[in-house]
Amino acid sequence: MKRNAHKRINITLPESTVALLETVADKGERSVFIDMAIRSYVKQTKGAELRENLKAGAIARSRRDLSVAEEWFDVEEELWQKG
Repeated sequence: MKRNAHKRINITLPESTVALLETVADKGERSVFIDMAIRSYVKQTKGAELRENLKAGAIARSRRDLSVAEEWFDVEEELWQKG
């Protein structure tokens, strides 16, 4: 694959979206703006998805983690008393 290769696509947007786009990007800058917007959206979406997956994993493991912490509590307390 070529570096910096571009591909022309044809998209259809609501007129209100085009009007909004024209407030932030001139005609020659639309492609750059749309590229940046898509990249930003994907980054945010993937970040949110990752946070949700981490949260779900933490919740799913919470009972096990609490159990392990309770099992080792006395040992850790003893070590802190000696330290």
